[in-house]
Amino acid sequence: MAANHVEAENVVGLNVHHDVVEPTTVDVVDAEKGQVVAKDGVVATQADSVESSSQVVDLELYPPPTEEERKTLRKVYDTVPWTAWTLCFVELAERASYYGVKAVFNNFIQFPLPEGGNGAGAIDPSKPNSHAGALGLGLQTASALTLLFTFLAYVIPIFGAWWADTKIGRYPAIVVGVLIGGVAHVVMRIAEPVGGAAPALLQAGKGAAPFLISFFVLAIGAGIFKPNVAPTLIDQYQYQREYTKVLKSGEKVLVDPETTISHILLIFYAFVNVGAFFSIAVVYIEKYRGFWLAFLAPGIVYFVLPILLAVMYKRLIRKPPVGSDLTRFAKISLAAVKKSKGNFFAKDFWNNVKPATLAEQGVVVSYSEKDVSDAERTWQAVQIFLYIPVWNLNDGGVGSVQSNQGAAMTSNGAPNDLLNNFNPLTIIVVSPIMGEIVYPFLRKKGIKFGRIDRMLFGFFLAIISGVIGAIVQYRVYETSPCGYQASTCDDVSPISIWWQIPNVALGAISEIFVNVTAYELAYARAPENMRATVIAIFLFMTALSSALGEILVPAIVDPTLIWAWAAPAIALFVQTVIFWWRHRHVNDEVFMTYKEDFESTAEDKKVEETTADENKADEKKEG
Repeated sequence: MAANHVEAENVVGLNVHHDVVEPTTVDVVDAEKGQVVAKDGVVATQADSVESSSQVVDLELYPPPTEEERKTLRKVYDTVPWTAWTLCFVELAERASYYGVKAVFNNFIQFPLPEGGNGAGAIDPSKPNSHAGALGLGLQTASALTLLFTFLAYVIPIFGAWWADTKIGRYPAIVVGVLIGGVAHVVMRIAEPVGGAAPALLQAGKGAAPFLISFFVLAIGAGIFKPNVAPTLIDQYQYQREYTKVLKSGEKVLVDPETTISHILLIFYAFVNVGAFFSIAVVYIEKYRGFWLAFLAPGIVYFVLPILLAVMYKRLIRKPPVGSDLTRFAKISLAAVKKSKGNFFAKDFWNNVKPATLAEQGVVVSYSEKDVSDAERTWQAVQIFLYIPVWNLNDGGVGSVQSNQGAAMTSNGAPNDLLNNFNPLTIIVVSPIMGEIVYPFLRKKGIKFGRIDRMLFGFFLAIISGVIGAIVQYRVYETSPCGYQASTCDDVSPISIWWQIPNVALGAISEIFVNVTAYELAYARAPENMRATVIAIFLFMTALSSALGEILVPAIVDPTLIWAWAAPAIALFVQTVIFWWRHRHVNDEVFMTYKEDFESTAEDKKVEETTADENKADEKKEG
């Protein structure tokens, strides 16, 4: 997530800098012909450009840094390709739809139709502290179904990513996901159609079936779409190598791949949350107009997606599916387990399956030293991802506890689920501050804030967030007219719902440090044609978090809701200590590895072996 000096780059989401002396790209996409035109005028087809992210290495355009320059030059990010910006808008539209409908799921499921309302789920305007509702299935059912939706939306990416990486490619998978999601929105509109049918359906108790159909179909579409966007986005940044350049100011800087990818993902995550911020409008719509319009609004935004994807089709770098990477990864991993006899902590776990090691035993394998390194680095990333589920429980609480807490507080007309939707607003505001002020300041002062450092900081913010949630819940119980039965009380605590802001804000800020860094690790440590799959594994951690939440659903009842906040915070504190102890070394490891690094190592080894053989021969002659 490193960013650069304020003079060189502008605010996240707004800049594509052009203040350099040297050109910053090798290839230019001819949008009209769908061709890639190299600087020397050679034309390659778009299909050719799809095959590789860094086809040409021109040392004049991309002068590599010396060791001294690598240590002393200020790091900056490269130009962000315009195709990456358009993919950010694609993600924005899809997330606006996803979070827009998800934002009203809890009230739709938990609460019954409000008395005196319009029959479509909206409240009686004379009762501003009441909340919208439809099915009236209760808190535990609402929490269980909301968690189930999140679980499905983040476990299905495992299939979506595998299908993309091995069968159809990432871009076609994105299109399929969008089409399936479109079907879900159409079905959802049947469930809550415009006009008099919506009140009739809900009042007759027949709204559940069409809602649940769209509920599951939308989770499938989102699951196929989600893991393929981020790697496709970063693939648009083609020259993923260090090089030096001179700014117009005369300063020589180091263009760094880690800084660039961090910056692109920070922009991406900001766009995700611009889309998610749409949910704030939706919760007001549900409260004062009903669910028919609350479900319609995200659907309108969603149907911008097919248009964007059609316009971008010939302009994107689209990588074809290559199933061999996944097969090779599985083969190396299984061989390592077998060689170590199931001892995952064996000192030579990965060294045992390196081609050089096996060659000494007379065994020849088809994979390379880099393939083994990729497998090792990928599994290291997966180990780091395993800390995310418990952290996630502290970001907004378990299940629907945050919305439920808000429903027991004085809202003065604000929807009870409003505050938890301020999460994206916080991220939108804080992301550019981190990217353009905080990170450049740390680099200027020589303060290293590595990958593990960032995640560690995010974990501590989430711990504080969970503690605040427990304190607020305690105060709600103490001041509610119904005491420790506040969730089912007809009246509310005098404490303002706005006291949820610290809890929401700290959880949101923690995402900037945890989620963005996890995306970086997933992309940089995975084999090139397995990146969607590894990102899907990271996303799967959210599904595991939902599964943990499902286990805890029986505890999400009065009078024990304080522990629904406190217990995850305590668990995360213990986990954070272990996390730092086990993974702090990752701060100092290389961000990305390249094939030529291993080729040069192999060549050096061959030279050493040849020299040793010659020395032995000379010694024998002299003898």
